[in-house]
Amino acid sequence: MVIYGVALLSFCLLSGVFLGDFLGTILGIDANVGGVGIAMLMLILLVEYLKKKDKLNNQTQEGLSFWSAMYIPIVIAMSAQQNVVAALDGGPLALTAGVAAVFISWAFVPLLSRGGNVNETLESEIPGGDQRVRNIR
Repeated sequence: MVIYGVALLSFCLLSGVFLGDFLGTILGIDANVGGVGIAMLMLILLVEYLKKKDKLNNQTQEGLSFWSAMYIPIVIAMSAQQNVVAALDGGPLALTAGVAAVFISWAFVPLLSRGGNVNETLESEIPGGDQRVRNIR
């Protein structure tokens, strides 16, 4: 069930936000400094610890997996929006640096994905893969 694990996720989020605000206050910044990152690390560490101690049942693990999968893209979208607003306020240099980073990352995708041919690797690992057997219905 999806609802299992929400308490652990909420605890990590609230603790992370509190620690991020506290860190911002210590540094003299009127902002949350890394609260969401702290929450994500806490969630990962707590889930791994509880798995090792065998304290999480399957339903709780499935619920945590679901909410973790939902949580990370939302956080990335929120932080990306903040970065764009800050870049537009920062002037042309910040905007140029952001655009350059995106294009450099896009340029590296083909270079990094040139590894081995995936089809050859999968066929050699599947029993009977070399025989080219078709599934006819």
